[in-house]
Amino acid sequence: MLKFIFWSLLAVNAALFAYGRGYLGHFSGNEREPQRMLNQLNADKLSVIPADQANRAAQAAAAALTEQKAAPVQACVEVASFVLADARRFEARLEPLKLGDRQSRLNLPGTEISSYIVYIPPQGSKEAADKKVAELRGMGVSNYFIMSDSSPLRWGISLGVFKTENAAQNQLAMLTRQGVRTARVAPRMSGSKLLGFQFRDVDGELKAKLEKIRADFPGAEMRNCR
Repeated sequence: MLKFIFWSLLAVNAALFAYGRGYLGHFSGNEREPQRMLNQLNADKLSVIPADQANRAAQAAAAALTEQKAAPVQACVEVASFVLADARRFEARLEPLKLGDRQSRLNLPGTEISSYIVYIPPQGSKEAADKKVAELRGMGVSNYFIMSDSSPLRWGISLGVFKTENAAQNQLAMLTRQGVRTARVAPRMSGSKLLGFQFRDVDGELKAKLEKIRADFPGAEMRNCR
C-alpha cells in the first residue's frame, strides 16, 4: 500500500512539474508554449523598451492628437489651381468626405495672354476722352475707339488690338512718329481656364485630409481664401 501511495505522489508531482514547464500546454490557450514566440510574425524584430520610454511615446502621441483636435477652425481654405481634368479627379477624391455645402468649386481669374492692346490711359470722363480724340484727329490718327464700358480702362482710348506684342510695338512706334506721346502697350488676359475649390469651417482633421489628397496633385496648392 505504501508503495502505491509513493508512486502515485511521484506521478502527480511529475505531472505538475511538466505542466509548470509548459510541456503539457495550458488550459487557457497554450500561453506558455515554448515555440510561441518563434511562430509570431517578425519575432526577431520585437524588443522590450524601458517603461519611461514607452510613457514618453504615449504622451507624445496623446499631445499630437490633442493638438490636432485643438487646432483653430479656419473660416475658408482654398485648393488651386486645376485644369478641368484634374479638377474632376480631385472632386471625385473629395466625395467620401461628404462635405456638402462646405465645399464649392470656382473659376479662377484668367492667367493667359490672348492679345495686346495699344491705348491711351483713361481720361476721367467722356468729355475729356472726346477732347483727346480731337487731338488725335489733328495728328492724323483715324483708328481709335473710346472705351466706355465698366472696365478699369473706362474713358481710355483704344488705338488697336494685336495678336502679338511685336505687332503692338510696331503700332506704338508709328503713333509716336505721328506725335502721340501718351500711348502704351498692355497685354489682354483670356478668360479663365483654371479651377479651384473652397472649403469652409475647416478644422485640423479636415485640413489634414485635404492636404493628403492635394499631395497627389503637384500643381495645386493649399492657401487661405482670397
